[in-house]
Amino acid sequence: MLTSPSNTLPMRANSILILLYLCVQFISCTSTKKQELVSHRDSSFYKPKYATGFTVKKNEAGTLVEITYPYQGATKGYKYLLISDSLKTPMNDKEITIIRVPLKNIVCTSTTHVPLLDYLGLTQKLIGFPTTDYISSFVMRSRIDSGKVVDLGIDKGMNIEQLIALKPSAVMGYTMSNDLGQLKKIQELGMPVIINAEYLEKHPLGRAEWIKFMALFFNKEKEADSVFRFIEKEYLETQQLAEKSIIKPRVMSGIVYGDTWYLPGGKNYASKLLTDAGSNYLWGDNESNGFLELSFESVYQKAHNADVWIGVGSYESLAEIKASEVRYSKFSPFKKGTVFSYNARKGAKGGSEFLELGYLRPDLILKDLVKIVHPELLPEYQLYFYKQLK
Repeated sequence: MLTSPSNTLPMRANSILILLYLCVQFISCTSTKKQELVSHRDSSFYKPKYATGFTVKKNEAGTLVEITYPYQGATKGYKYLLISDSLKTPMNDKEITIIRVPLKNIVCTSTTHVPLLDYLGLTQKLIGFPTTDYISSFVMRSRIDSGKVVDLGIDKGMNIEQLIALKPSAVMGYTMSNDLGQLKKIQELGMPVIINAEYLEKHPLGRAEWIKFMALFFNKEKEADSVFRFIEKEYLETQQLAEKSIIKPRVMSGIVYGDTWYLPGGKNYASKLLTDAGSNYLWGDNESNGFLELSFESVYQKAHNADVWIGVGSYESLAEIKASEVRYSKFSPFKKGTVFSYNARKGAKGGSEFLELGYLRPDLILKDLVKIVHPELLPEYQLYFYKQLK
């Protein structure tokens, strides 16, 4: 059995990820006698089923992993050559980072990386994290409380001296632009930096599939495939169940920050989940895959008669919502009490389990949404991430 912080997944005899082979041709330069990684001829190519942000090529020399779209608007990615400790280090393209696998340990910088380790049985591999209070995972919190995970300070201002002292095998981070910021400094200190771009995936199962990416650095491909197949099965079965419903409740989302109402565009990850749950997301026909910035008045005009309001930030009650903006109380979902927050579960230090585990478990999010908009379809199911505000 595979035990996660919150769920137990059945381990079945799944086949290893179809990692096809990378042909790495080393040639000798007569003047320098240096070996260079010059060709990937005759190599096979593995493309994830839903994720679009990484690819894998593999042969007896190692595994070439490419992050094809590391940040919004990127025109160039990052490449990593994963090689065993038993192999000599080749002289290779300077744009390819060589990483020895399996990693002995790792420093991560996003809570979304934590479940990937937990579900692969690699909880003990995390040795450092910026602001450990954000971590919700029960098993990881136990490790933190025992002093085995060092708090490295604020994400964008990590304590470099502490990081150096830890001597991690690699640091996994994310970036919003081609400026890696502090991650660049870490690279210059000789520590391998791995960019994880899961947050850019548009399909919920695409984000979940990044567990296969994490697995590559620890030789855990078979375990990752087993976990992902279970999540995929649960998601697709729930989606098919929701498709049977003829009525599609009208859903609104988001809240006001400052003078602007932020809500998911029609091609956004959140919109996909709402559609797959059998709802009519009122901005579902919008072509944006980001977040829309609208006026209160325009949202009210379109959504005042919505059936359900999903996603209200950190608000914990209807009274709190009304106190922050009295006009919220004019919406039909507020009047009917059909307002739902995703903050039902928080870690010991207040971290959001939804924001941590949700990327890996879209099947649980989808079940929650189906329970909210079509409760008759899942009569015995209890909400996991979401709660109805009173």
